[in-house]
Amino acid sequence: MRRPAGVGMGALCVLAASVLWGTTGTAATFAPDVGPLAIGAVAMGVGGLLQALFAAPQLRRAAPLLRDRRGTVALGAVSVAVYPLAFYSSMHLAGVAVGTVVSIGTAPLVSALIERAVDGRRLTRRWMTAAFLGLLGTTLLCAAEAAGTGGSAEAAATVTTLLGVGLGLVAAATYAVYAWAAHRLITHEVPSRAAMGAVFGLGGLLLLPVLALTGAPLVDSWSNAAVGIYMALVPMFTGYLLFGWALAHVRASMATMLSLLEPAVAAVLAVQVVDERLSVSGWIGIVFVIACLVVLTAPAPAVRRRRQPPGHPATVRAAGDDGARPANGTPGSVEAADELLGVGRRK
Repeated sequence: MRRPAGVGMGALCVLAASVLWGTTGTAATFAPDVGPLAIGAVAMGVGGLLQALFAAPQLRRAAPLLRDRRGTVALGAVSVAVYPLAFYSSMHLAGVAVGTVVSIGTAPLVSALIERAVDGRRLTRRWMTAAFLGLLGTTLLCAAEAAGTGGSAEAAATVTTLLGVGLGLVAAATYAVYAWAAHRLITHEVPSRAAMGAVFGLGGLLLLPVLALTGAPLVDSWSNAAVGIYMALVPMFTGYLLFGWALAHVRASMATMLSLLEPAVAAVLAVQVVDERLSVSGWIGIVFVIACLVVLTAPAPAVRRRRQPPGHPATVRAAGDDGARPANGTPGSVEAADELLGVGRRK
């Protein structure tokens, strides 16, 4: 089976976005006076509004389609608004290690459950193998970070840490929901730029009151302002442009799985920039995360088909399937790509 056109590039776009997202934790250390709600609101709020501004022409053209699917748009927008508040608060309360492993590490599982429950898609062995490697690697990595920053069983038992874990689960769920919502819009003929602009633009509007209430420290110094500008322009605006293009070519469950690269990047940057130490188990965790990404992105093995006489239905279907994903998201090569993406239609 040949790799469907655009799938490889879509995976690379998610990986590139994950690298950008992985810089947010290190960037936030340069603005210690700015609280987690302000960081989340300026990053996703301003970044989301920039997405909408960038997609303004496409939003006008796709307005009828977006109105027809306003429920999906609203669900995605609310998730976009809740995600950064829950994510950064989780890291603030439970620590970067625990907050990251809960928020990012469990998102692929939530995403897969959503696709199975709503879209009726099954999980393949390939996806489950990658999920096991990714979750194991992320757990080892974050456990190593927790040990390196003085985490203890006593700290893990506190109400504050438990609240942080709960917020991490909220972050994971909302991340999975807005990724699914954007992918669903894109596969129902809404251009990717318009879909992302609508979901993230409305989400950004919802975050503006939070930014107004908590964002005063952002203008207290040039360094704080620079962190806010960087968060909005690079990880969020640029990162989610890449993520939106990728969702036109890969399913949300694969995209959230590939984003497991984010905590690995964050850990490496913490070692190189913030002078944190990473134990051997942490580096082993990074190897497991990389193995997860290799399993997901490696070309699928060729499927040998029995020769059929000319005119046979199977021969006609094979001749018509060139591995390219239809632009409008209709069935066709999407079915052929399901095994590569890690999900397939429930039989």
